[in-house]
Amino acid sequence: MTDLLALSLVEARDGLRAKQFSAVELTQAYLDAMARHRNWNAYITETPDKALAMAEAADVRLAAGNPGPMEGLPIGMKDLFCTEGVRTTAASHILEGFHPPYESTVSKRLWEAGAVCLGKTNLDEFAMGSSNITSYHGAVTNPWTKPGGNEKPLVPGGSSGGSAAAIAGRLCIAATGTDTGGSIRQPAAFSGICGIKPTYGRCSRFGIVAFASSLDQAGAMARKVGDCAVMLGAMAGFDPHDSTSADRPVPDFEAACQRSVKGLKIGIPKEYRLDGMNAAVEAAWQQGIAWLEAAGAEMVDVSLPHTRYALPTYYIIAPAEASSNLARYDGMRYGLRVPGKNLVETYERTRGQGFGAEVQRRILIGTYVLSAGYYDAYYLKAQKVRRLIADDFHQAFQKVDLILTPTAPSAAFREGEKMDDPVAMYLNDVFTVPSSLAGLPAMSVPTGLDRQGLPLGLQLIGRPWDEETVLAGSAALEKAAGFDVTPYGLEG
Repeated sequence: MTDLLALSLVEARDGLRAKQFSAVELTQAYLDAMARHRNWNAYITETPDKALAMAEAADVRLAAGNPGPMEGLPIGMKDLFCTEGVRTTAASHILEGFHPPYESTVSKRLWEAGAVCLGKTNLDEFAMGSSNITSYHGAVTNPWTKPGGNEKPLVPGGSSGGSAAAIAGRLCIAATGTDTGGSIRQPAAFSGICGIKPTYGRCSRFGIVAFASSLDQAGAMARKVGDCAVMLGAMAGFDPHDSTSADRPVPDFEAACQRSVKGLKIGIPKEYRLDGMNAAVEAAWQQGIAWLEAAGAEMVDVSLPHTRYALPTYYIIAPAEASSNLARYDGMRYGLRVPGKNLVETYERTRGQGFGAEVQRRILIGTYVLSAGYYDAYYLKAQKVRRLIADDFHQAFQKVDLILTPTAPSAAFREGEKMDDPVAMYLNDVFTVPSSLAGLPAMSVPTGLDRQGLPLGLQLIGRPWDEETVLAGSAALEKAAGFDVTPYGLEG
């Protein structure tokens, strides 16, 4: 069964179709691994009975020669996606005990494609965080943490840290994530896996617990670029239930991974070279440039002048939208209710005890910037700057096909290192937020280890709706890097 866990999604798919093993055997291997490594806290809810039933049904379809694109492949579902009858909490106490009566569009499409649900993966509460330590259900441990050490565990990044840890630790073959300001790409970099955020509107948001509606986008996380391509193909597509879903055809993303990058122009933005930049991150960036040049791509210097305003812009817009979206959690209809002597006190107690500190902080910020007298000074101005940031990318893509940057300013840090400084924590998203504000597709690929032996990732950003070129460039980086290193947690 250990050999089954070593397979990539594409390898497992091909093995299932060749009848080298069954979906039940593959699923049971992952369920056994989940039981061995519950100390990582990658899952909030495990669904072993559901998984085995789905695997049995997949084996029937495989035997009949009618498999779906994800047939029999065991995946983790980020606990932000509503799953019919399966507890969905968004890692928050306020949704404790919530069992949705409907299925999110993304999860529904994956089940229809034959995927097997292993469970709901952990995350930062309501997807607010970049370390996966704000979850009501406890912090997630990065499998790259060396066993038996005296130091605190490494964080897996966030908010999709449970999905990232589960993939890196061989607790699922792939997983869904959501990306608002980097919540797929940053944990992918910290955990040594791949993660793609598609163009805003490529995947339906219907049934995803909302954080910031104009930014949230579902995406795929897996160990290989090709794995993400297969999964994204199953997830994507128009959905009439989502007014922001684009009515566009879904390309063959897997085929795009075979494209050559010869002749492509790759932009290198000067604004991403930060003062005091981590030497290992800088070295990885230069190595990525060299790899793509060797593959036949041309490097072009580009400027994204409004990059310096991306983080403050994001941390006005996202909390503002969060304060509006989270107003629905009042203890009246579902989830937690803490009774008070009257309606107002019930609201106050429910929200005060149901939301964690980070969520409360962002609600307060968002409510402030939307309040009378401050709306024009903060929220409206942030939206204008957002447009300027998007225009910067538009101008750059007149000259280049892709933009190459680091994914994160450092490798994974340890639990508690930045908890007392929210600004330092927010800076983890400095390289990922700009493309989120512009709604662009972007992917993180692991390219090597730093001097401490921790993974680093590089990010490729593409034009709107051009995930194919992003995947082609990412596949070229992946091939050159040859990254296939076992996390230390699997060695102990």
